Amino acid sequence: MAVWLKELFKVKKPFIGMCHLLPLPGDPFYKEGSMNEVVEWAKRDLMALQNGGVDGVMFSNEFSRPYVTKVSAVTVASMARIIGELKSDIRVPFGVDVLWDPIASLDLAAAVGAQFIREVFSGVYASDFGLWDLNYGEVARHRRALGLQEVKLFFNIVPESARYLAGRDPVEIAKSTVFNHQPEALCVSGLTAGVPASASVLQKVKEAVPETPVFANTGVSIQNLEKIVAVADGAIVGTAFKFDGKFENHVDENRVRQFMQKVNALRTAG
Repeated sequence: MAVWLKELFKVKKPFIGMCHLLPLPGDPFYKEGSMNEVVEWAKRDLMALQNGGVDGVMFSNEFSRPYVTKVSAVTVASMARIIGELKSDIRVPFGVDVLWDPIASLDLAAAVGAQFIREVFSGVYASDFGLWDLNYGEVARHRRALGLQEVKLFFNIVPESARYLAGRDPVEIAKSTVFNHQPEALCVSGLTAGVPASASVLQKVKEAVPETPVFANTGVSIQNLEKIVAVADGAIVGTAFKFDGKFENHVDENRVRQFMQKVNALRTAG
């Protein structure tokens, strides 16, 4: 396992809980004048995740649908306000993800002191939100300019709702991404939030880049935990932690606790 992973999360195979933010100013479904409600929603979910025992938390504008690939300044400003108001309540390592904009994610991380970022950083995709063209060379230089070399980057190499324009195999993408970009970690996803990543793809990616941590990024559930823990170096969990396992609901502290108890048992056994 990568040394930084253990140093940051203090456990092997860390499980990161998603703190999904309600629609923000400028989003189509934002409720005018509701920023206080957005902050309270996030605080409730943050406390449920932490009290339930997650190893880390990631803040994401998950309800800013339909997504764009270059967000407005108001999105970053709103997320910075929310995280800033919650900063004194954060007890675990935390990261950020401004969907789907790596430059904005770096800007937010710089503003709030995030320790890691998850995003799609490279590749050209045909997606539900149009043609998606990313140049990590530009992102890497922005990271350097902001002095964020110690902030860990989780590269989502199989992004939701998108397909590589050239139809490249995930294993091929993993190998070239590691060689060209030297990511701190890779993430493998399913079609959308809540949809499991293929166990066989996870296995093949891990075998292809054994020195790079590989995370299951979507669809991790208490039913498939054993397979995930056996293969992946960690996981990012959102939907499975929510009441009734539904994406649009609040985080259920009891679900998180039961889930993490099983995770801890599997980690100890392993």
